[in-house]
Amino acid sequence: MINVLCYGDSNTYGQRSEDVARGRWPAGIRWTSRLAGLLGGGFHVIEEGLGGRTTDLDYPDSMNRPGRNGRTYLLPALLSHNPLDVVVLMLGTNDLKIQFGRTAAEVTAAIARLLDDVTAHGRTEGGHPPKVVLVAPARIDVTAPDFAEVNGAFYDRTSAEKAARLAGLLAELAAARGATFVDAAAVVEPGADGIHFSLASHERFAGVLAGRLLRSDHLGFSASTSVARES
Repeated sequence: MINVLCYGDSNTYGQRSEDVARGRWPAGIRWTSRLAGLLGGGFHVIEEGLGGRTTDLDYPDSMNRPGRNGRTYLLPALLSHNPLDVVVLMLGTNDLKIQFGRTAAEVTAAIARLLDDVTAHGRTEGGHPPKVVLVAPARIDVTAPDFAEVNGAFYDRTSAEKAARLAGLLAELAAARGATFVDAAAVVEPGADGIHFSLASHERFAGVLAGRLLRSDHLGFSASTSVARES
């Protein structure tokens, strides 16, 4: 069995964009469960998404958003789910909120520290660090019909510009660390709230990730490898 940890924020959690008040898309629709279906029985996909999760920042107590520091939670997540073969890491959007004032370079540096933690604490059955798929998050669309009402107090055009710059920086980071890079914006579009994946994007994104994970020359294993490990 090949274990795949999907670690991210509300777009990994599966938050709706078109009807945010209804919360999370159900299993079978959100990209993580679609990914599990595409990969098949030789893979175990672990969903670790949380709305509002940052790379390593805490919200003020007045906002009542505890537990969103992604670095604080990453260690227990790795230790509780080991052995892990792959970590799919997609964070950074929440760091771009107006209140944090982070630059794209600062977000990239924070993600580099998360990669350090994966290397230090993630382990395969053979005792090696898991492979990493580093995902640049979707762009922020300030022109989306519900953006101003739902997210206008948290993000602005500067946030969107920083999000657009993240892809290039994260591609460089992935290359330097030997990680597989995926730019979500190449296949994903935000829905009505301008932040979260549109419904159609869940299927497209799952398809791209499944293709990467099933390519034997990409991460060092293939569907046939997973079958062999099950038997």
